[in-house]
Amino acid sequence: MTGLITTSTDGQTSVPAPVLEIADLRVSFPSEAGTVEAVRGLSYAVSAGEVLGIVGESGSGKSVSALAIMGLLPDRARVEGSIRFGGRELAGLGDKALTDIRGSGIAMVFQDPLSALTPVYTVGSQIAEAIRAHHTDTSRAAAADRAVDLLKLVGIPNPAVRAKSFPHEFSGGMRQRVMIAMAIANDPDVILADEPTTALDVTIQAQILEVFHTAQEATGAAIVMITHDLGVVAGFADRVMVMYAGRAVETGTVEDAFYRSRMPYTLGLLGALPRPDLETREPLTPVEGNPPSLVGLPPGCPFAPRCPLKIDVCETVEPPLAPTAVPGHQTACHRSGFLEDGDLKAGDVFPVPAALPPALAGVPREQRPVVLEVTDLVRTYPLTTGSIFRRTIGEVRAVDGISFDVREGETLGLVGESGCGKTTTINEIMSLATPSAGTIKVLGQETGSLDRKQRRKIRRQLGLVFQDPNASLDPRLPIGDILGEGMKAYGVPVAERRSRVSELLTLVGLGPEHVNRYPAEFSGGQRQRIGIARALSLEPRLVVLDEPVSALDVSIRAGVVNLLEDLRARLGLSYVFVAHDLSVVRHIADRVAVMYLGRIVELGTVADVFDAPAHPYTQALLSAVPVPDPRQERARKRILLEGDLPSPSEVPTGCRFRSRCPLYATLLEDHQARCRDDDPVLTPQGPDHTAACHWPEARTVF
Repeated sequence: MTGLITTSTDGQTSVPAPVLEIADLRVSFPSEAGTVEAVRGLSYAVSAGEVLGIVGESGSGKSVSALAIMGLLPDRARVEGSIRFGGRELAGLGDKALTDIRGSGIAMVFQDPLSALTPVYTVGSQIAEAIRAHHTDTSRAAAADRAVDLLKLVGIPNPAVRAKSFPHEFSGGMRQRVMIAMAIANDPDVILADEPTTALDVTIQAQILEVFHTAQEATGAAIVMITHDLGVVAGFADRVMVMYAGRAVETGTVEDAFYRSRMPYTLGLLGALPRPDLETREPLTPVEGNPPSLVGLPPGCPFAPRCPLKIDVCETVEPPLAPTAVPGHQTACHRSGFLEDGDLKAGDVFPVPAALPPALAGVPREQRPVVLEVTDLVRTYPLTTGSIFRRTIGEVRAVDGISFDVREGETLGLVGESGCGKTTTINEIMSLATPSAGTIKVLGQETGSLDRKQRRKIRRQLGLVFQDPNASLDPRLPIGDILGEGMKAYGVPVAERRSRVSELLTLVGLGPEHVNRYPAEFSGGQRQRIGIARALSLEPRLVVLDEPVSALDVSIRAGVVNLLEDLRARLGLSYVFVAHDLSVVRHIADRVAVMYLGRIVELGTVADVFDAPAHPYTQALLSAVPVPDPRQERARKRILLEGDLPSPSEVPTGCRFRSRCPLYATLLEDHQARCRDDDPVLTPQGPDHTAACHWPEARTVF
């Protein structure tokens, strides 16, 4: 990455002119409640080759500011201030004038590539169209050739063939590569990337960030990276801007933001992050409360209601963005001097919840009751063809012979890329049905032999927390009815239900006064707490959590993770925790099962799997996890996987990971032959650590 300071021919240092300058940008929208001040006086500049990371919670104005630069906001939006690109003022330009700049001067990579790409045109034709829109003298053939070159540049295999494919024929990571290829097609000076890695697996995220590096080297563009992942910022950005309530509250170099934070909000965001490189079970430091409504903001600092350091002036005067003692570092806080004098960390500012000892602390694992036992589980689905006379032409092996157990009071983390079989596994557990092969025992009873009455009784001992709290709660029912629904189905008396609902709301950090409110009246974090309360309504012994914090902001996520840990300690619960965020898994799990293409390829304690992974896939998976520490993150070496997960309907022979395995290419021919011919089984790597690899070797990745 190119720094800001350059040296001129006379030996004097100088700062290059910014390619993009934003000054006092204000964006507002009319609404029934009043005017929404989405962006309130935002100013920043980026130079060629520089990466600016913009972070903050949902609703802070990050994406709205990027759309304002591109002129893509709806007509009802009011945009004020200055947007200068290469010295030219863009604010107030019509759509036709902006069309000439979009793509050629400023390009944008959107969060959801499937929505951004047209489904009825091939990806090659869409890239070629972007080229010819700004170079009308370019022939169709030349544009098509350029599209193939761009696909090759961003790492699409067989680019000449894949250029003729449609968006739905690509994986999520490949579609994002196509979006980046389209963004750099006309050598733009600025690339705006709006959460480009949010919906991707960590392995694909690492590949996409590498593609951004390649794109920047090819174009020399400045990049504005909008993200909520501070680990990504730590390794990728030169400077950081933290936004809150529509404005910047701290700006500076990455080192300034991470090591010399002078804004309590920034400290809170950093303290809320679990670390994948550290084994600690101390509670995270959540930022309590929610961001304010941007309709009719009261006077004073918008962060004051959530800030433990607030003083009287914070309630009446909103602090300006002002310089600190460090050159180039600015913060909007009345207490920045106090933070500087004390050099405080998140735990010094925000109250850290007390950790409760686990219910079975000190009891050896082998002496605890088995809550869930899965043995040689297989789940296949037939592949059929024909609309009237259907015939089977193959099968999808979604889960292909996995075994594990969960003991009382224990959390098992189930991790792996999308399509590896995690969700199918928990579906098999929760359905209490007969699997295609193998067995599932819940509380000692095999699910395949249960009759209807037994199945109903066992189901009461299982709780489920869904990934999306918005979709999992019925918007037509008040919270009291949602929490009481399961109890009503099991015949719990009305009076007991009401008492239990109040108890549940208190247990998850809400209150009995919320019982008559509807889901829409709660924030995302509160809705997920309601989902957890519902899962606990029938006092289960095992709770399955399907990506329970992936849809939450980092500050809200910390509170939910702490809550789950607290509930496990209080109630002696057992968890099956499915997640793609391995930092959270490191923090909350006791044991980890790593899945790949329907199989468990590594299984063991958190310490064994994270500190000494033996399988090449686990090593690649962990190396892709960003660490929220700039110095450490930039010193690490990534193990980048080539290509995508193979189809479960066409499982490779021998080791199913060999087609992407970085170790395979380094082996001797006879060793490679074994990988091609023999399917590896889980073999011991330690007392409670197994890996399915012919040539396992423990390796440190953090």
